[in-house]
Amino acid sequence: MTENQPQQPQNQPGQNAQGPQGPERTQQLPMYGQHQQQHAPQGGLPRLDSGPQGQRPGQYPSGGSTYPQFGAPGTHQGASPGPNWPVGPQPTTATAVKPKRRGGLAAVALTALLVGAASGVGGAAVYSATNDHTANTPSVTSPLNGNQAAPVSAPDGSVQSAASKVLPSVVKIAVATSQGEATGSGIVISKDGLIVTNNHVVSGAGQGAKLSVMLNDGRTVSATVKGTDPLTDLAVIHADATDLTPATLGQSGKLAVGQGVVAIGSPFGLEATVTSGIVSALNRPVTSGDEEQDSTTVFPAVQTDAAINPGNSGGALIDLAGQVVGINSAIKTAGGSGQSEGGNIGLGFAIPIDQAKPIIDELVAKGKATHARLGVTVGDAQSSDGLTNGARLGEVTSGGAADKAGLQSGDVVTAVDGKAIASGDALVAAVRSHRPGDQVTLTVTRNGKPQSIKATLGSDNGNPTG
Repeated sequence: MTENQPQQPQNQPGQNAQGPQGPERTQQLPMYGQHQQQHAPQGGLPRLDSGPQGQRPGQYPSGGSTYPQFGAPGTHQGASPGPNWPVGPQPTTATAVKPKRRGGLAAVALTALLVGAASGVGGAAVYSATNDHTANTPSVTSPLNGNQAAPVSAPDGSVQSAASKVLPSVVKIAVATSQGEATGSGIVISKDGLIVTNNHVVSGAGQGAKLSVMLNDGRTVSATVKGTDPLTDLAVIHADATDLTPATLGQSGKLAVGQGVVAIGSPFGLEATVTSGIVSALNRPVTSGDEEQDSTTVFPAVQTDAAINPGNSGGALIDLAGQVVGINSAIKTAGGSGQSEGGNIGLGFAIPIDQAKPIIDELVAKGKATHARLGVTVGDAQSSDGLTNGARLGEVTSGGAADKAGLQSGDVVTAVDGKAIASGDALVAAVRSHRPGDQVTLTVTRNGKPQSIKATLGSDNGNPTG
């Protein structure tokens, strides 16, 4: 058993081996118009786009060579994960993309415009009929014209101001194959065409596929994949353009719960869509993907209630200063059996930009990325009342970081650097928030006695399955 596979809890005195619920999962956001939707099994959350070829829960990332920096990685602060969320089954469906889906959306939009116009005319007619009794009555069209100009600029710290700074840097990405076309989102990170997105947005852009980028100014240009990292669900593509506006990458480690944030992307193919909300939680261990197709990834997410829907994958989550603090990747849905696409219910998840930056740097430089590794298999530890209360270590890799630190099979990790660890996935997410070579302090319970152990994280050297 490798550390890429979660260790099932083992019986210990006063503890049960396995509770009735599995780990909390999300589903990656499906790409709008995608010909094949990939959904997580019972208890899962939907991806925002097509599914990445990631790893199963329990994997540990790694990395460690020198690479150019867009910014220094940070740590993630926040609450420990909560209990599992109930959710109906998310079956896999495969439906051919038909032009009428987009045509139907256009028809709805046109109908709305016609209704709006008709309502305006009707309202004016009523107003005129009831007030046209003297020659001095003002024209009914005067209120419609208005006499106040819109503000030249929005105040700093407003949603309008933040959105105006980042809208030119968020693009719509289209992947066309013989089976159909799907769209997602991306964030410009360099003037000469580098764009970061989710791996599951471009994972279908193989031989024979066409990858296009629709820029904020209305142009459509071709693009190629520069590097992908299924383990963190990140990818970098290169668009055929040299005059793009790169976004400013902020620091997710400085976010606070309750802070205002804005999501920008192309939900259901509607490019340049802006929604706002708050940071609902930080360092949320999110398991997204489809275990049956071996495309699962775990990351320490920024949770938000800003509306995120299929097609938002790879788009920007920004703070009110207009800086990118996350890359939208997954949502929780309340849909039941037969639902092919999940929609917003106020539970969206973004990859923290502090975690994404070093991965982006390596993808740009080498086309692949390295990840931190502890060198153990891991599962949930549960108390006698059936509640998950830590991460139980299974097999310890000889010569790995855990082995060198003195960790043992059966140890229960309850905190990393003072932050509570409530499950195996929480430990995986905590390790993935670090880089190879980082030193972490683990709070461990061994034979019923707590102790503190320092470990220097290893690297997978770009081979997360090895």
